Amino acid sequence: MDTQFLVSLTIILLTFALYIGIAIYNKAKETSEFYVAGRGVPPIFNGMAIGADWMSAASFIGLAGTIMLLGYDGLAYIMGWTGGYLLLTFLLAPQLRKYGRYTVPEFIGDRYRSHPARIIAAICTIIISFTYSIGQLSGSGVVIGRLFEIDAKVGTMIGVVLIAFYAAFGGMKGITWTQVAQYIVLIVAYLIPVIFMSLQITGNPAPWLSYGKIVGEMGELDRQLGISEYFAPFTNGTKWQFLALLFTLMAGTAGLPHVIVRFYTVSTMKAARWSGAWALLFIGLLYLSAPAYAAFSRFILIRNVVGQPLDALPAWTETWVKTGKLQLADANGDGILQWSEMIIANDIIVMATPEIANLGLFVIGLVAAGAMAAALSTAGGLMISISSSFAHDIYYRVLHPDATEKRRLSVARWSIVLATLLAGLIALNPPGAITQIVAWAFALASGTFFPALLLGIWWKRSNAQGVIAGMLVGLTVTLAYIFAAKYGGFTIAGIIDTGAGVFGAAAAIIANVAVSLATKAPSTDAQEEVLNLRYPEQMTYKDGEVWIDK
Repeated sequence: MDTQFLVSLTIILLTFALYIGIAIYNKAKETSEFYVAGRGVPPIFNGMAIGADWMSAASFIGLAGTIMLLGYDGLAYIMGWTGGYLLLTFLLAPQLRKYGRYTVPEFIGDRYRSHPARIIAAICTIIISFTYSIGQLSGSGVVIGRLFEIDAKVGTMIGVVLIAFYAAFGGMKGITWTQVAQYIVLIVAYLIPVIFMSLQITGNPAPWLSYGKIVGEMGELDRQLGISEYFAPFTNGTKWQFLALLFTLMAGTAGLPHVIVRFYTVSTMKAARWSGAWALLFIGLLYLSAPAYAAFSRFILIRNVVGQPLDALPAWTETWVKTGKLQLADANGDGILQWSEMIIANDIIVMATPEIANLGLFVIGLVAAGAMAAALSTAGGLMISISSSFAHDIYYRVLHPDATEKRRLSVARWSIVLATLLAGLIALNPPGAITQIVAWAFALASGTFFPALLLGIWWKRSNAQGVIAGMLVGLTVTLAYIFAAKYGGFTIAGIIDTGAGVFGAAAAIIANVAVSLATKAPSTDAQEEVLNLRYPEQMTYKDGEVWIDK
C-alpha cells in the first residue's frame, strides 16, 4: 500500500467523519427543519452553503478541464454560471422568500392556485434534479476510482451509499451546516494547487494576475505544435452556440430548484438578498481561479508530457490510464507522444494536476477530499429537492393532506434513499461528460422553471392554464432539442444539445403569455398577492390605492 493512498484516504476519512458528525448533531426533528433548516441560517453561512451546493463536481472537477480543452469557448460556462446568480439574487430569490413556502412546486401551486400546476412542477423538479445528480455521482466515482485505483463504477456506488446516509438523516438542517464545512474544504483544496502552480511556473503566488503571461507563451507553443490556439474564439463551436450556452446556464441557474430552496432557509427578504451577495463572493473565488488552473495544467502538459518518448512518461500517467479516463496512443508509430495522440477526459484535469505538477502527497489528498466535498454537497441538496417534491408537494399537499409529521418525515427519508440508488445506477454508465450532463439539467430548468417563476412574480396576468402550458411546452421543446442534437445530428445555427435551453425558454414564455391572454385572468386577490411580492414591506389596498405599511 503506497504512502499517497494512505495520505489521501486519511484526509478523505477525516472530512467524511466531520460531515457525518455535523449531520448527526443537526438532525432534523421537524418537517420545517428537514425542508428549510427552520429558516434560521445566518446570511454569511447560507452564502457558503449556497457556494457548496452550487460548486458541484461539474465546477470543481469538470470546469477547469472543460476550459483547458475548449479554450476561449469554455468561458461561456464561467460567465453563464456566475451571471445566473445576479438574475436569481435580484429578480427571484427575495420575492420567493417573501412568499414563505418550502419548495418551488409549492410556490407555483399556491401562486397559481392549481394542483395540476403543482404536480407538473414537482415532476419537473424531479427530472431536473435527477439529471443533475447523475453528473455528481459520476464525479464522485472518478475521485473514489482514482483513490483506490479501482474502476470508476465501483467508486460511484460507494458515493451513493454515503450520500443516501447523510442526506436522509440530517435533512436540510444537517445538509446546510455540512455544506458550510464542505465549502471550506473544497475552496482550500482548489486554491492551494493553483497558487503553488503559479509560484512554480511564474514565481508569483497570485494566479489571477500571473496566468495572462502563460497564456501568451502558450500561443507560441500552440503554433510550434501546429494545434488550434488556446485563446482563439469559436474554434470549438459557433458564436451562436456560445451565446445559447451562456443564456441556458444563466436562466438555468435562476430556475434550479435545489439552489432556490437555499434562499428559503433564511429569516427575511433582506437576508435572502445578502445570502446571494455572499454566495457570489464565495463562488467567484473558484470561478476566477478556474481559467488559471486550466492554463497552468495545459502549459505543464505541453511542456513536460507532449514530445516525450512513450516509454519514459511520468508515473502518474499509468495510474490514470487504469481508471479509463486517460488514453495514450502512438498513432504515427514514432514512439513519441504528440498532443493529438493523448485523449484526456476533461473530468480528470483538476484531480490529476497536483500529480502532473508534482505538488506532493498532502496536496493530492486534499484535492481528492475537495472533489468529494463538491460532489457530495451538491448531491445532498439535489436529493432534498427530489424528496421534498415527492414527499411534500405530491404525497402531502395532494395525496394525503392529513398525514402526520412522523409519516411525512419517513416518506421524505425513504424517497431520498431510492432516488440516490436509481441515480447511482444510471451514473454507472453516464450518457456524457460531467459538464455536459449538468448543462442538460440547466437547459431543462431554463425551459421550465425560469419562465414560470419570472412571469409568476413579474406578470400578474399569468394564470394557471398559462403556466401549465408553458412548463409542458418548455420541457417538451428542451428534451426534443437535446435528443435531436445529441443523437440525430440536428442543430439550428450550430447550437448543440448544451444550448437547448434557449429554445425551451423562448417556447415556454410564448406559450405562457399566449394561453394566459386567451383564458380568464386570475382573481383580483391573486393579482394583488403578486404585486405584494415585489415590495420588502407589507402592502395593503384601500379604495383602489396601494398603501405601504412600514
